Amino acid sequence: MSKAKSTFVQNPIQLQKFLGGVDYPAKKDELIKHARDHGADKKVLDTLKSLPMNNFNSPNDISEAFAKMH
Repeated sequence: MSKAKSTFVQNPIQLQKFLGGVDYPAKKDELIKHARDHGADKKVLDTLKSLPMNNFNSPNDISEAFAKMH
């Protein structure tokens, strides 16, 4: 299991730094595109793709979805 975890970022702050300026509500695909456009690496993009929600109303929703993964 630790091998799988290593392919993802370890805290939601690492995600949020690539999501500044996102207009909420936002769909997962919009978050991924925004992060990619702002220089996110593979770990960040893979983490966003793996979030267990598809719609986010705020950065807090992202943090909650991230917590469900761990």
